[in-house]
Amino acid sequence: MKKAALHNLGCKVHAYETEAMQQMLEEAGYEIVPFEEKADVYIVNTCTVTNIADRKSRQMLHRAKKQNPEALVVAAGCYVQAAEAELKEDSAVDLLIGNNRKKDLISILEAYESGVQEDAVIDINHTKEYEPLSVTQTGEHTRAYVKVQDGCNQFCSYCIIPYARGRVRSRAAAEVCEEIRTLARAGYQEVVLTGIHLSSYGLDLEGEDLLSLIRAVHDIEGIRRIRLGSLEPRIVTEEFAEGLAGMEKFCPHFHLSLQSGCDATLRRMNRRYTAEEYEQTCELLRRAFDRPALTTDVIVGFPGETEEEFEETLAFLKRIRLFETHIFKYSRRKGTRAAVMENQVPEPVKTERSQLLLELDRENSKNYILDQKGRNVEILIEEKMTRNGVEYQVGHTREYIRAAVISEKDLTNQIVSARIEKMLEDRLCLAEL
Repeated sequence: MKKAALHNLGCKVHAYETEAMQQMLEEAGYEIVPFEEKADVYIVNTCTVTNIADRKSRQMLHRAKKQNPEALVVAAGCYVQAAEAELKEDSAVDLLIGNNRKKDLISILEAYESGVQEDAVIDINHTKEYEPLSVTQTGEHTRAYVKVQDGCNQFCSYCIIPYARGRVRSRAAAEVCEEIRTLARAGYQEVVLTGIHLSSYGLDLEGEDLLSLIRAVHDIEGIRRIRLGSLEPRIVTEEFAEGLAGMEKFCPHFHLSLQSGCDATLRRMNRRYTAEEYEQTCELLRRAFDRPALTTDVIVGFPGETEEEFEETLAFLKRIRLFETHIFKYSRRKGTRAAVMENQVPEPVKTERSQLLLELDRENSKNYILDQKGRNVEILIEEKMTRNGVEYQVGHTREYIRAAVISEKDLTNQIVSARIEKMLEDRLCLAEL
């Protein structure tokens, strides 16, 4: 039996695709082994969101060839689309598989074994086909991420993704629901709908949009929780918020992309909203839901960001009081407009600004959790954890607060009702059954 090892780089969408490829290999008779072990085939699902991601992708490909020089090393995914010519010259890489060709993994490997080398990279910017990948199980045992959309039409000035992923392509709702029914039968109670630009779901389909898809998933027996990946603020209309609030399975946790709280910076980023519009979105969701968890991403040190512009973002984040903020220092990405912009911010300044936002994030997160004290919540138990000799069972509330309970029974993959008592450690609270 041939052995295959896979390594994933990138977001939940990449992870979903890697799991789909792993299942294809298993069905074709391959034994899946850890990437650190000797294998016959190594597959790296690459990322290209930053120059650092490119470097990590190259490092993993070279590590694979070093582990077994006789192995077939396959580069797949976004870095392949962005740097096909470069990878063709890399002696550590034997085969290239771009986006929208992962579905053909087994036939491509079989052709290679027969002496036919096909570097499977298409012109991703001119395809309208949604790549039909699916999974029957995931790396997580209680929560399943399901990819429903690919591509992006936004062209933010710092982002290479539209060039690596192509234009918006949506998966038919019937196919999404069929996969989720399979996952529900396998015992998954929570699903997360993900995509490269989830808010664009349905733009290329007639009569379908994200809200109608969520309603269809809501009707699936066995699914008790529905979450969403990252959203653009402008998708949240009164109709959208009220529609979600009317579905009992929908979890009130919204990850709304921000990137900056300064309008001047947002314009340079080519983001299509203002800070005021973002704040109005937060207010709308807080009217529709009782204490929803609002989280976001922020980039510090974007080209041209002055001290005054950063202070504007800092003040904005203090005012809107989000649950969590993921902070990224701007990283130049070759091939984007931002990479050649004037007034690149020095690295020490980025680090200083990042630290200020991290401190605010910890404070906001703690305050949001403490605000839930005494509240009865539902927790989907995911794992066990031991602290100071005490065994806890840990999971997430509907708001995605990480919570621990004490019980002699094994509660894994059960949804339990408990009352939040106190903070146990950073970003983890103790709840009493």
